[in-house]
Parts: sequence; C-alpha cells; structure tokens
Amino acid sequence: MPESRTLFGRSLETSLVKVDRAIAEFRAGRPVLLRDADRLALTLSAELADEALVRGLDALARGGGHLVLSAARLRRLGAKGRAESGIFALPAIDLGRIETLALKIDARMDAPTAPASAVDEAALELARLSLVLPAVIVIPVAEADIAGEPLVEVAIEAINGYRAEQAASLRIVGRAPVPLEGAPETEFVVFRGGEGLRDQVAIVVGKPNLDSAVPVRLHSACLTGDLFGSLKCDCGDQLRETVQWMAENGGGVLLYLDQEGRGNGISNKMRAYKLQSQGWDTYDADEVLGFDLDQRHFDFAATMLKQLGVSSVVALTNNPQKIGAIEAAGLEVAASQRVLGRPNAHNVRYLASKRDRAGHFIDMDALMARAAPTD
Repeated sequence: MPESRTLFGRSLETSLVKVDRAIAEFRAGRPVLLRDADRLALTLSAELADEALVRGLDALARGGGHLVLSAARLRRLGAKGRAESGIFALPAIDLGRIETLALKIDARMDAPTAPASAVDEAALELARLSLVLPAVIVIPVAEADIAGEPLVEVAIEAINGYRAEQAASLRIVGRAPVPLEGAPETEFVVFRGGEGLRDQVAIVVGKPNLDSAVPVRLHSACLTGDLFGSLKCDCGDQLRETVQWMAENGGGVLLYLDQEGRGNGISNKMRAYKLQSQGWDTYDADEVLGFDLDQRHFDFAATMLKQLGVSSVVALTNNPQKIGAIEAAGLEVAASQRVLGRPNAHNVRYLASKRDRAGHFIDMDALMARAAPTD
C-alpha cells in the first residue's frame, strides 16, 4: 500500500479503524471487501441483503458466489454433529433461497456443502462482531471488478485479531461516585473498548481490599431483566443482589459488560425469545439462529480488572466458563461463590437448561426452596 498522503498520516489506516469501519458498513447492509493476500471477496449480511444490491452482486459473481453458514445453523438444517461452518454454492444470488437456508425455522439442506475458506470464516466473524445473524453472502472478485467502487476494504487478519486488539486497547475514559440504593459508596468506572459496540462499565462497590482476593462478578448486560424486570431470566436479581451483597461484605467489583443475549445482540435475543415462546429451549433457539451455546468472550474483562488493580478474585458466578476465562487471562481465582436469582414459572426451564446444557452450577432444589413461601 502506498504511503498515506492525507492530513492525518497513517492514523486512519490501523487495523482497529479498518475493522470498525467494516462493522459499520456490514451492520448497515452494505458489502465489505475482504482481502486474503492477493485474493479479494465481497461479503454481505444475508439477513440485510436487498434486491438492488443482489442484482449488482449477481452480475459480479457470474455464478461463483456462495452462502456461508455457521456449524450451528448447518446442524439445524440437518447436518447432524456438524462442528465446522460450510458453504452452499449460489449459481444465482437467489434471495428466496438464501432466506430459506439462513432464516427459516423448518428449512432443510437443499444441496451438499463445501468447507469454508479462511475468507469465509473471516466473513462469519465480521457478522458476529456486527451483531447480525452468522449467515453471509461471499462473492470472489478481481481488482478490476471493483475498481472505483466506494468499498471499505479490510484484511482478514485484522478481523481475526480484532477482539484481542480491542482488549489490549482498553482504557479508562471516565469515573465518578454514583451512590446506589443499598450501596451508597459506589464508583462507576467507564472503559472504552472491549466487546460489543458501546463502552464497558466497572462498578466498584465500597472499598475492596486489593491486597487480597476481591469479590468480582462479570455481569453481561440484559436490558429485559436488568432494567424491565423480565421474568424470563434471573439477571436482574443477580445484578441487584450482588451489589447489595458486596455493600454488606467489604466491597467488590461488578463488571457490567456489553454482551446482550450471550453476545448475540438484542435483536437476535428477541428472535430467540420468540422461538422460546413457541416452545424452543433457550439454547436450541440460539442454534436455530446459527449461534453456539455462548458467543461471549471475557479476556477484555480481565484487562479491566487488571487496570483496577485486581489480581486475585472471588468469582461470584454460576458459570464455569467465566471462571476459566479469568484464570486463562492470568488472574487468580481464589474461590467462587454462587449467585442465586428467584425461580418462577417463566424462567425455571431456562435455569434448568443452563445447568444441564451449559454446565452452570445451579442447585434447583436450593432455588425452589428460596422461592417457597415462608410462614
């Protein structure tokens, strides 16, 4: 690439900036140009594709395009035990067929699949980073095909390394005391970067002793439960009761992380909720949409804790994945402690599924006893 001649030098050519721009384009339903060495491909979200764009892509594809689907979606289409993503050839960019394969609940495979390439995998990762369904149209192109087109171009290495770069670039951008009900000595610390598309927040309750193991909860944002008191989950209970417990037991740190819907985003969470209302289990509903058990990453959460001076934690969680992630990031987990919500008729199946399918440490007998009326 020639040396930048712009007013801003090379400051707008970093990997993070390029992927940020690619995410914005992808979420808006516009094609993004992916580069793998000397190979180029246009990629477009399958759920956001429209007729006008598809006509242009079809002319470029000349029968060589394909649809990339995640392993989870392929299993739902009938590829039992599938562990890898794959592609369907698109002799024509047929929106009806794409919608069926990518979105329809009762769809089945209509042709053999081929293995996904490195470009295809990067396109799926771009979809996940953009919080849209992991189903993408990919069109291999030549330089001459797209000359003069106003496309955002990004290398697949930049997409694949984006999460790690975001974690490494985390920084504190604001902090202030915010007294809470039941926890008046509380400080909010805002970090720029990490997962999702917004800032991350650390809530420091009281004055935790950083020389010993600090009580810590990694809490993924749940708009429905945390804010509106949804009965479909136990998130709001866990959030408020953790803060209350920390205030009464020497303090602690709660990380409020932008990972709505187990990292799938609010729109996909609502899609999954609709499927659940039709009888699907929470994890089966996610698989129908193309997602595995849990899309979240917690390495950036460990970076937040380190910047707050925390090196050893008491993990307040029922999720063994969070414990493993904290340890893998180089922090000591001195102990763990369960965080119980309140079971009800709407969430008891959800809680049992987390225990049985994702290995969460949930004692249903203890939960039901907690919900039982007392004299």
